[in-house]
Amino acid sequence: MSGLSSTLGLVGDRPAEEILRRLTLDVSRRLDGMLHGDFEGIVPGRGSELGETRTYEPGDDVRRIDWNVTARMQAPHLRETIADRELETWIVVDRSSSLDFGTVTCEKRDLALAAAAGVGLMCARGGNRVGGVVLRGSTSDTVPPRQGRKHLLGLLSRIQQAPRADESGPADLGGALRRLGAMAPRRGFVAVVSDFRGDPDRWRTALGTVALKHSVLCITLVDPRELELPPVGLVQFLDPTTGATREVNTDDASVRARFAQLAADHQAAVAGAARSAGADHLVLRTDSDWLMDLATHVGDRRRRAETAAVRRPR
Repeated sequence: MSGLSSTLGLVGDRPAEEILRRLTLDVSRRLDGMLHGDFEGIVPGRGSELGETRTYEPGDDVRRIDWNVTARMQAPHLRETIADRELETWIVVDRSSSLDFGTVTCEKRDLALAAAAGVGLMCARGGNRVGGVVLRGSTSDTVPPRQGRKHLLGLLSRIQQAPRADESGPADLGGALRRLGAMAPRRGFVAVVSDFRGDPDRWRTALGTVALKHSVLCITLVDPRELELPPVGLVQFLDPTTGATREVNTDDASVRARFAQLAADHQAAVAGAARSAGADHLVLRTDSDWLMDLATHVGDRRRRAETAAVRRPR
C-alpha cells in the first residue's frame, strides 16, 4: 500500500512535473530489475520495415540491393530497413465521468494517470516513441507518438488536466480503437486504461483487430465499493455518466449478494473479452499497490516470453 499512497498522494492540484518526478523514481526503483530490456525484438536481424534507399558501398550486404531502384538509377542502391527495436507505444486512457470515483486511497482517475505514467516510463526508454488517446465520452484528444521526457510529461498533463465530465456518457472505446488501428500501421505496443463499464461487445471486435498487429494490454481500474456494498442503510446512488439516481437499501443481504454477483460477472466478462481478443489483462485497484501489481504483471509476462522462446522449434 505504501507505493500507492506515497505516489498518488501527489495527484490532484499538484503540477504534472512533480507527479512525473515521483513516479519516475518509484517506477525506476521498483521495476528496473523486472523489465524485458530497452527494446522489444519483434524479428531478429536488421529489421523488417522498409526505409529509404542509398548508394551501394563496398562491404555492404549485396542481399539488400534494391534492384528496381538500381535499374532506374543505373547504379547499385540498397534498401535500408527500420530497426524493429524502435518500439512505438500508444496509451489509450479513459477519462469519462465514471472514473471520478474512489473510496480508498485515490479516485480511479488518479489511478489512470499512474497507470499511464508507469507504462509510458517503461516504454519510453532507449528513444522509443509514446503517443496517447484521451477519451471523454464520445470525444477524444490524440497526442501523436514522439520521443523524450518532455513529450511524455505533456501527455501526462493532458490526462491529469482532463476536466470532470459529468453526464458525458461512457467512453467510446470501440471507436477509439478503430481509429488507433488506422493511425498506427507499424507493429508496437498498445495499453488501454479504463474501468470498462458497459457491454464488452462494444469494444471486443475493435480490440481484436488492434491485437492482430500490436501487443495489447488492457488495464481495468476498480474500486472495492464497485465490487461489494457495505450494510450502511438506505443509500442514494448516482450514475455519473447519465445523472440518473436510485435509492438502495444496503441492509438487505439479498441486495448486497445480488450486487456482488453482478459485479463479479461483469469483471469476468471484461477479462474474458480482453483475452479472447488476444490482449493481456491487468486489474489495478484503488486499495492496493498499483506499482507492485504492475511489476508482478511485467515479471509474469517476461517469464511467459522466455518459456515460449525455449519451447519454440528451431
